[in-house]
Amino acid sequence: MSIPNRLRDADLRPLWTELHKRFSTGAAVSRVTLKNLDGDQRAALADLLGMDRYPASTLTINVARLDGILLELAGADTRTVTEVIRGPIGDRARDRREKQRERDALWEWFAAHPLVRCEPALADWVEDVRRQGIVMGSVPDTRALLERALTVLTALPSDGRPLQSFATDLFGDSHALDDGGRLSRLVLRAQALRYGIEPPGDAPERRALWERSGVECDALSTTVLVAGLRPAGGGVLARTLRMWADAGHAAAVTLEQLRDASDLRVEASDVWVTENPTILALAVQRFGDRCPPLVCSSGWPNSAVLRLLRALGGSGAALHYHGDFDGDGLRIAAHVMAKTGAGPWRMSSLDYLAALDGAHTAFRAPGRVSEAPWDAELARHMREHGAAVLEERVAEVLLGDLSGALTMCH
Repeated sequence: MSIPNRLRDADLRPLWTELHKRFSTGAAVSRVTLKNLDGDQRAALADLLGMDRYPASTLTINVARLDGILLELAGADTRTVTEVIRGPIGDRARDRREKQRERDALWEWFAAHPLVRCEPALADWVEDVRRQGIVMGSVPDTRALLERALTVLTALPSDGRPLQSFATDLFGDSHALDDGGRLSRLVLRAQALRYGIEPPGDAPERRALWERSGVECDALSTTVLVAGLRPAGGGVLARTLRMWADAGHAAAVTLEQLRDASDLRVEASDVWVTENPTILALAVQRFGDRCPPLVCSSGWPNSAVLRLLRALGGSGAALHYHGDFDGDGLRIAAHVMAKTGAGPWRMSSLDYLAALDGAHTAFRAPGRVSEAPWDAELARHMREHGAAVLEERVAEVLLGDLSGALTMCH
C-alpha cells in the first residue's frame, strides 16, 4: 500500500505513535489526545487536519474526522494507515486474556497431575507454587520445570544413590539437582510438605531431607521390618527370611540386602502392611511360625520399605495397607498406596467410625487432615469428630483379619 510521504513526516510521529498505542489496547478508539506538541508538530497537524491556525500544545483529534481525511489522501482509514506507518497493531486485551488462559490451563494441569491426585498432601505444595506465579518467565518454561519436579517426586524415595547419580539417571545431567537450584528447592519443599515438617532452612537440613528421601542414604542402616515372609528361591535373603519365618521371628532387612536380591518373589496371594511395629510384634507373638506375610512401614516408608513392597507386589501378591487414622497416617497411607499399588485395609470411614463407637477413653486431635483418595468421606468424618485413632487401638480387629486369612489359607 502506497502512503504519501507527507504522512510519514517526522513531525506527525506523535500522532501515529499514540494511535498505534490506543488501537493496540483492543478497545474501540473514537478520539486521541496528543500532549506536549512543539511548534513544528503543531504546524504539521494543522496542515494535515486543514486547520486555519496552529492548535495548542495539547490537541484532541476525532478519529472519524481523521478517517475522512486519510481516505481522501491515502485511500485507507486511520487504523490501516497507522499500521502501515508504525507496524502491526496488536491486541493487548486479547493477549492478556490468552496469557491468563495459558496460566489457568497450567495450574489446572498441575493440580490434576496423577501424583498430586494420589497424594492430596501435595495439594498444599501446588497452592504454594501457584502463589509464587510463573517462576520461569513463561508458561511453557514453568511447566517444563514443574514436570521435572514431578518426575523427581515420582522417583522418591530413591534407593540410596548419590544425588548426582540420581539426577543423571533422571535427566542425564549430574548437576540437575544441585543444592540451591530452583528444581532442588521445589522438590525439597514438596518433600517437606509430604512429611509434614518445616522446609529445610540450611545446607545440613537439605542434606538430611535428601537422605530421608532415600538419596545418599546409608544402605546398611536403612531397613524394613518383616514377619512371616517366605520368598521363593535359593538366594541368601530368601533362605534367611524363610528361616526366620519358620522360627516365628521378625526380621529387619537392609536396603543393601534388597539390592542384592534382584528376584524376590513370594507365593502368598496376600501381604499385609502396617504403619506401626507394635502391630507386627503382636502378630508374631500371637501366630508365631504361622504368622502371615507382614511388612511394617514404621511411619513414613523409607527406600527399603518401598523397594520390598514393589518387589512383592510385582510378584503377584496383593498388598493391604493399614495405618493410623490421623493427619500423618492419611498422608502416609496415600503415599504408600500411590508408590506401591497397595489397597486400603480397614481404612474406610466405616472402620474409623466403628473404632470411635463405644470407646470410653479420650482421643487425641488428628492434626492437619488431608483428603484420603480411597474414601471421599474419611477426611470429613475425622475433621468433624476431631479425633485420631491410632493403629494400636484397633490391633484386635487387625489380628482378627490375619487370623481369618490363616484359616482361609488352610
